[in-house]
Amino acid sequence: MGIWAHAVVNLLVALGMLAIIPLGLRLIGQVPWWWFAGAVPGAISLFLPRGQAAAALALVYFVVTLLVATRAVHERRIAIITALVSPVVASVSLVAERAEYQLMGFELDVLVLTVAHFHYAGFAAALIAGLVSRMTDRPLATVAAWTVPLGTGIVFAGYFSNDFVELAGAAVLTAGMWLTGWLTWRYVRPKAKRQGLLNVSAGVLVLTMVLALIWALGEAIGTPHLSWDAMVMTHGVANALGFALCAMLAWQGLAKEGQ
Repeated sequence: MGIWAHAVVNLLVALGMLAIIPLGLRLIGQVPWWWFAGAVPGAISLFLPRGQAAAALALVYFVVTLLVATRAVHERRIAIITALVSPVVASVSLVAERAEYQLMGFELDVLVLTVAHFHYAGFAAALIAGLVSRMTDRPLATVAAWTVPLGTGIVFAGYFSNDFVELAGAAVLTAGMWLTGWLTWRYVRPKAKRQGLLNVSAGVLVLTMVLALIWALGEAIGTPHLSWDAMVMTHGVANALGFALCAMLAWQGLAKEGQ
């Protein structure tokens, strides 16, 4: 991964730590007062050279993600449970990458992308799917709330097996994300006084998840697909800003409106 793509990933991860996760936690309860005591050191670690200092700061972040994950025992929806646990996977990968340790044999760039994926696909996407399911209470919403976590899990399993498993996971995750986007547009959007952010968050998934499918297919069978750097600048940026950030802000508005 090139230096500019790596810098963009770090910025997106910092956004996830300092904005996406706190906004999401507010939607399902209160943001713990101690969250930023771990998130700020975690964000700082991203911009330090790899080594002991960066790893130590990342370890502080790991502790707060672990504390947040304990809240999962009080949840029944698999999507919300996935959202609460995913930052732990991200922070473990972060500690290893910052320490220059190839955890389970994975290259450091793979660990960098794992950190990003479990902030956005793991936390943000699963949380939104869970919220949509809770608001609409329709069978398809339940399917989406299961499919997004399942797809994320299969993709993760693909890291340890082969590209075809990862492709299957990408397909399942894409189906869940598209379904979440459609349900948002069809049933959640009409309940909002301000619909712009919901339109963006639902619409951007059409393109970003096509890119994910094309990339996974290319990795599996060798068809043309974007490079890691290009995927970061397109799929990554659009999902982080267009989907995750817009969705979190839109749902804050819905919460204030009493929806």
